[in-house]
Amino acid sequence: MAGAWGCRLLAAGLMVTMTAGAAVSAPACSGEPRLQTNGVNLIRTENAPFGSPASRESLARLAKLGADNVAIVPFLWQPGPDDPQIGLGSDMSLDELRVAIAAAQAAGLDAFVKPHVWVPETWAGAISMPDDAAWTTWFGHYRTALIDIAQVAADAGATSLAVGTELAKSTGRPEWPGLIAEIRAIFPGTLVYVAHNADEAETVPFWAQLDRIGVSLYPPLGADDARQDWAAAMADQLRRIAAVSRKSGRKVWVAEYGLRSAVGAAAKPWESAEERDAAPDDVLQATVIAEWHCQFDPAVVEGAWVWRWFTDPDAGGRADTDFTVQGKLTEGVLFCHWRGGC
Repeated sequence: MAGAWGCRLLAAGLMVTMTAGAAVSAPACSGEPRLQTNGVNLIRTENAPFGSPASRESLARLAKLGADNVAIVPFLWQPGPDDPQIGLGSDMSLDELRVAIAAAQAAGLDAFVKPHVWVPETWAGAISMPDDAAWTTWFGHYRTALIDIAQVAADAGATSLAVGTELAKSTGRPEWPGLIAEIRAIFPGTLVYVAHNADEAETVPFWAQLDRIGVSLYPPLGADDARQDWAAAMADQLRRIAAVSRKSGRKVWVAEYGLRSAVGAAAKPWESAEERDAAPDDVLQATVIAEWHCQFDPAVVEGAWVWRWFTDPDAGGRADTDFTVQGKLTEGVLFCHWRGGC
């Protein structure tokens, strides 16, 4: 199964491309138009803080691959899914966020500030308060953190900002329209919310207040060798999201997509290395990401950000089994698509 514009996965062999001066073999897709915006979710490591020589090297390599945008991810921390005490985490201060935006700009990359909520042993989609009073408290704390982030993003010249990421059980709350209006008054750039898969995107009631429909795409794809199943699952997600796009009159940003470079990862693309031990398989990662690019229709999908890339230029490698695409065949896939011709 191929995308609407007739691209195909080159399954008969591995295509050799050049990435950052090194030859790698990578499955690729041919015949598809380039997306308007191409990037990664950029995560800071302790040994390569933003502004350090190491982080500059990592960003320069990313730009050379053809990226034009990075999603910078400040984490908010919440003790439990039903605990309303939420605030900016310790991994990235507001000052560090400012440095991160400047570092991206210095590398020729636009900055998309994309806050995530970290909840121990679960995820943001599990956040749900027991009653209205707890929700009021939660939104009060969330508003404070988001306003601070939005102010830094505006002052530092970030081009886009997410008002939330995968907060599926909160989006029906009446607090959202007022919060979005407050952020709009602070931040002059593109505003987006990032829904988890088509299931959440179809239920968000406030798309009309935002500039783009954001989604993270981690649907189950099937067995590692079931390419037709992958394509069918991807096409179903994108068909449903395209319907939301038509209804709202907003283009789509795939703010996250990807999977581990590990055996068995296609069945649960969201699964982390901490959840399951597995042998490395960067051919699988590269082939799945190539298939996503075959499925993206630029008439609907304006931009896409792979999960993920580290500020450490030596992160990843072909023996790594986590999400990072660095030092793996996926770099070749991205070079191919980002540079606009396979």
